[in-house]
Amino acid sequence: MHSNLEKIKKNEGKPKVIKDIFSKKEINEFIELYNELPITVHNKKQNVIKKRWLSEYGKKLEEIFYSRLKNEIGEFHYDNLKTEDGADILGLFQESYNPIGLHIDGGFNLNDLIFKQSLVPLTPVGSTVIFKNRFYGESTNFTIDEQELKKKDLKYGQNKRSSEHLKMFGKVPFDKDIHKKYLRHEKIDNLTGLEVELIYEWEVGSMLIFDRTNLHCSSSVIEGKKLGLTTFTKK
Repeated sequence: MHSNLEKIKKNEGKPKVIKDIFSKKEINEFIELYNELPITVHNKKQNVIKKRWLSEYGKKLEEIFYSRLKNEIGEFHYDNLKTEDGADILGLFQESYNPIGLHIDGGFNLNDLIFKQSLVPLTPVGSTVIFKNRFYGESTNFTIDEQELKKKDLKYGQNKRSSEHLKMFGKVPFDKDIHKKYLRHEKIDNLTGLEVELIYEWEVGSMLIFDRTNLHCSSSVIEGKKLGLTTFTKK
C-alpha cells in the first residue's frame, strides 16, 4: 500500500481525452523517434516490442510533450524507471501485436506520490479500457492464471502477479456484451466485480490521461499491430 495514500486520492479524477493535442507533423516525429530508438524488450510470448524514450533522443519533441501534458495536469515529475546508468527515461513506446492484460501502473516505490499516466496513440486502430476500480499497491498484473501467479523472481521493472483484486470488488459478474466486444483476450472470471469507467477508442493526435490507480487493460481490438507512447508521472 502506498504511504501517501490520502494525498494520492486527493489528486485523483476521472479519465479524460484531449483531442487534437498533437499535429500530424508531430505524430510523424514521434514515429521517427520510435524508429531511431534501440529496442529495450522484445517479449515474444506477449508479442510486444518495447522501446524506452531515452533522454538523449528527441529533445525538442520532449519539450513539446512536457508542455502539452503540463497544460493538462499541472506540475509533475516523470516516473518511468531509469536506465542501467541511472539516466531518466521519458516514456515507453510499445508496439503490440496482442492485447495487454488487466494491470495497474502504481510504480515500484511505495513512498512515491504517484499521479497521472498518459497514452498517445501513434496508430489509429485500438482501444483502451479504464475501470472505475482502483488499487493502491505497486505495479501489478491481475490474473487467475496459476502459472503466472507462481512467478516471484521478477527483474527490475517487472510487474508482480496477483489475484487479490477478486477479493476487493464484490462478486457481480462482468458485463458479457462488453467482454465479447472488447475483452475477449481476458477470462471473464478475471473481471468479476469490475465496472468500466471509459473505453478510449484510439484516435491519432489525441491523448488519454488517467490516474495510475485505475485498473485498466488493452482491448482485444487490434488490426495487425498498434503503437503507442505511455508516460507515468508523480508529484
